[in-house]
Amino acid sequence: MINRRSFFKSTATAGAALVVGSLATSAVAMTKDVTSSGTFQGRSNHITTGGVSLYKEGDQYFVELADDFSLDGGPDPRVGFGKDGEYDRDGYLGALISLKGKQVYALPKIWDPKKWDQVYIWCEVAGVPLGVADLK
Repeated sequence: MINRRSFFKSTATAGAALVVGSLATSAVAMTKDVTSSGTFQGRSNHITTGGVSLYKEGDQYFVELADDFSLDGGPDPRVGFGKDGEYDRDGYLGALISLKGKQVYALPKIWDPKKWDQVYIWCEVAGVPLGVADLK
């Protein structure tokens, strides 16, 4: 059972974690080396908009959906890579964190992102793209 003291203690701890996360994000933004970027276009009768970038920090690559990213919905949306108009199940990055706004996905260090030229928002349930961005 949670009492008032433990509630405030856990809330304060969570707030501190959010501040640290914000500081870390700001530090990343200053040192990232953008290698390619694109803009989402909706697919399968869905509205998907906003920017995406692939960047490198140290020896790690990341995919960042921009602040203006937006998806109108869909069951089980996921983020992944594709090439030449085909989604690559081996390029799966993770479940979409949010339907709107900035979000970052880390690539496994053993992946070479040069083998893909697109970022997908993919509906696993229906097996269709919800949005695609060509990386340039």
